[in-house]
Amino acid sequence: MPTAGKPRQLLAILALRCGRVVQVPTLMEEVWGEDIPRSGMTTLQTYVLHLRRLITDALPEGAERAPKELLATRFNGYQLTVRPKPFDLVEFELLAGSGDNALERGDAAAASNYLHQALELWRGPALMDVPVGRVLSMELTGLNEVRMRVLEQRILADLWLGKSGTLIPELSKLVEQHPLHEKLAACLMIAYQRSGSGWRALEVFRGLRKALNRELGVEPSGRLQSLHRELLSNATELSLRDYVLT
Repeated sequence: MPTAGKPRQLLAILALRCGRVVQVPTLMEEVWGEDIPRSGMTTLQTYVLHLRRLITDALPEGAERAPKELLATRFNGYQLTVRPKPFDLVEFELLAGSGDNALERGDAAAASNYLHQALELWRGPALMDVPVGRVLSMELTGLNEVRMRVLEQRILADLWLGKSGTLIPELSKLVEQHPLHEKLAACLMIAYQRSGSGWRALEVFRGLRKALNRELGVEPSGRLQSLHRELLSNATELSLRDYVLT
């Protein structure tokens, strides 16, 4: 891994788009934004040569492919051509897909197992040690959205397995971090109700409604309002399928 920031940016975007050609203008926009120096093309080529030297140092003896093949020059761009199978991101996506499929089949135990494994691959924020420009910022937004969706699915699987009480601390923290997130709020409301704390579930709804009114000037969705009415009527069982499964 390069120690300097700009080569790290270059490697990160090539890795995230592994197998695809990344055009030179895209790479320059990421590294320099609007302040591309006159020597930008030469400097970019220097960064590529530096990455290829690092690849050379990392390759085992007798490697079948040369660094120029692994980090290939293409028409007006560069392409990382390594097989992406060992990438954490690819493994994460495969495990998340298996978890989604298991949840659709109604196999909550398998879904929970797959989704827990997927989330364990995250050892911190995405690209935490990489400077982020415009292009990587968009990639980062997508990565965080995918991780949040997988986290939601894992929570649903665990709720389905009856782990309401153990989920409350985690969900409380998530709702505090994401005060406008209706699905997380609904999960926490159901967890509280199933744990015998219906009044706390009502407090979660009030907090969500206040945040939505203050920040966006809107009311909670019809689904959340229906869940709120169920809580007010002291319903004994709240359906995950009706209120949080989509």
